[in-house]
Formats: sequence, C-alpha cells, structure tokens
Amino acid sequence: MNPREYSFDILKRVILEEGYASLLLRKKKDFSPEDQSLVSELVYGVLRHYSFLMYQWKDLVNKRVKSNNEILLNLGCYQLLFLDRIPSYAAINETVSLANKHDKGFINAILHKVSERGRIPVQETNEMKKIAIETSHPEWILKMWEAHYGKDKMEEIARFNNTRGNVYGRINTLKCTKEEFQEDQNVHMINDVAFQYNGNLVETDWFQKGEVLIQDLSSQKVVEFMGVKEGMTIMDCCSAPGTKTQYIGMLLNHKGSLFASDIYESRMKLVEKLMIDTGVDNCICFTRDACIEKEDLPLCDIVLLDVPCSGLGDLRHKPEIKLHIIPESIDTLVQIQKRILEVNSNYCKVGGCLVYSTCTLNKKENEVQIQQFLNSHDNYSLEEDKTIFPMEYNSDGFYMARLRRNS
Repeated sequence: MNPREYSFDILKRVILEEGYASLLLRKKKDFSPEDQSLVSELVYGVLRHYSFLMYQWKDLVNKRVKSNNEILLNLGCYQLLFLDRIPSYAAINETVSLANKHDKGFINAILHKVSERGRIPVQETNEMKKIAIETSHPEWILKMWEAHYGKDKMEEIARFNNTRGNVYGRINTLKCTKEEFQEDQNVHMINDVAFQYNGNLVETDWFQKGEVLIQDLSSQKVVEFMGVKEGMTIMDCCSAPGTKTQYIGMLLNHKGSLFASDIYESRMKLVEKLMIDTGVDNCICFTRDACIEKEDLPLCDIVLLDVPCSGLGDLRHKPEIKLHIIPESIDTLVQIQKRILEVNSNYCKVGGCLVYSTCTLNKKENEVQIQQFLNSHDNYSLEEDKTIFPMEYNSDGFYMARLRRNS
C-alpha cells in the first residue's frame, strides 16, 4: 500500500468498524519517516475535521453517498483544503485511484468542484449548529459543555481540540538523571521530569532502555496530585497501560509497596513488563475487576482510581471518539465509576487518601460523581479537586479529586 491507500484503510476501520487510530497506526508499514508522517497527518486530520469536510462537498451531491466514498471525499477534501504542500492535481488523482472503478468519475467530479471554489464558510443561523459543523463536534457534547463550563469555554475547548496534540515525555529517575538526559540537544525540559523531544522519542536509546516514557502532561499531574511519599503502600486499581503506575513506583523509589490491577490479563502483562523494563521492583501486578470486592487486598495510604470514562478531554489524540460516542454510553460509564468508587474506598486506611481521576470533561462523571459519593460516605471529605482544560497546558483535559478518609 502507498501512504494514501494505507490512510484510507485505517480510516475505514476507524469509522466503519469503530477501531482506534492510535492502535492501528502502531502497526506501521515499511514507510519512510516522511510517509509515516503523511499517514498520521491524513488519518488524524480527517478524523478531527470530519463534519466540516463533509460540509465542503455535501451541497454538490444530490444522492446518497456510499460509506467508502464519503470517507474518500473527506480524505480528498482534507488534502485540498488543509495541506498546502500537496498539489491539487495530486490530491485528486491519488484519491480517485482509491475509488471503486464505477465511482471514480463521481469522486473526480466532486473533488474538482471543491478545488475550484476552495473552502466555503459554514452558513448556519443557529450558532450552536454552526460551531458543531466548524469544529466537527456532536452538538449534544457542545450543549453539555456550555451547560457545565459556559459558552466561551465550550467554544474554546472545541476549537482547541482540532489542533495537533503534543507528545510529552517523562524521565524515569530510577534509571536516568535530568542532568544526563539534558545533554541531548533535542530535549526541552518543562520541569524536573517532563519534557518535549525534537524527533521520534520511541526510536531513541533512552526510550528503548526504559530511561524515559511517553506520558501526557496532564496524566503526570494526576500522580503529582496524589502526594506520593517513599515508604507508602499504594494501590492503582485501573492501572493499564501503566504509565501512572510507573510514575508512582518511581516516586516510591524502591521503598514501600505498590499494587497494580486491571480487568484484562493481557493488559496487565504489559503493565508488568513495563515495571520490569523501567526498574520498578516493588510492584505486585494482578488481574482484577475493580467493580468486584477482593478480600485479600491490604489497606493503603493512597488508592488511585483512574476510572474508565468517556475520554472527552482527550479528543486531540483520539478524535474518533467524537464519531462514536453517544449519551447512553456515558450513562453506563457513570454507573461503573460509581461502583468502582464504592468498592475501592474500602481499601483506603483511616487517614489515607482516595484519588479519583478521569480524562474527560463532563461534570456528571467528575464533580457530580464525587459529590454523590461524599453524600453517601460521611467518613470521607474532599481535600481538593481540579479540572485541567486542554488549553491550560497544551495537553489532555483531566479531572482529579483527592478525598481523605477520616474514620
């Protein structure tokens, strides 16, 4: 496959089969770095701007468009309207070459018309619908954000979500020092452990040796929010893929105990491997459904619940969520979160902390969830909670709450 054909294949699997772009893109073809970059640009660009791209050609069509052709038209429009370095004739010809032989003429005609007139502004009198099309967000999500955070914040979040997400790294001080790492001129430190890297961090010896990890800045802040100290006993109840677990282990610095679990055995094997590769030697990994009580677990100084959530704070890195999520799925998640809080609050010792976190922007999963828990658990009190919006640190949106067990 050439890069455009590969991009089309990934987009079909994401849009029609509800796959995840980040996982599919890891299964790299033998492309050059430039072609790999093009594939990533095309896949994420089309997913971020899907509704807006459809708006650019919908008025030119007077018939039902096949699913594959819809994806192809959006792929062609993205190249024509967003990528200046690709000549129009190349964008059109390469896109048409991917179409079924019976549809080539149709795709060619529509893309030529789009190329001739250029990008058209969204003509919509209803302001919410206009923003929804311009930012390719479901209108119900925008209405929810407006109700929770106000109109200006809603629009700011939606427009920021369509920018490219940063990749952040974190030094693993169990294997490397800041001073050693800073000798690499591609490194740009943000604080004592967080950094950005010019180039592909995954391909470096630093990453291969477990001396650095890839971890979003907001995800790092959850662990910093926990108040980890050497010698503590800590439980991470929803630990996969394990970057927060590793950060906790790093801060424990071989002192104390760390218990990490998740519901899928295959994912826990990856967490266990990550602990070994990065030098965390005091972590016990096991498979467990956090919704079900387990009798032989210890009382802990800190219990971390990084619960399953709707992921609405992570739309820059996972724009396909916008295409698949429905309100009913959030209702299901809220019940799972409630159960995880209820069950695992029992493993926090008196005087210890229960830390709840999500990578979503939705008060029903965040503030309301915590308040309902506190209303039914008078032995807990809220010490602090905070919402991180994506614009604040150019990172993912997150919510975190730290609860103290008083009795």
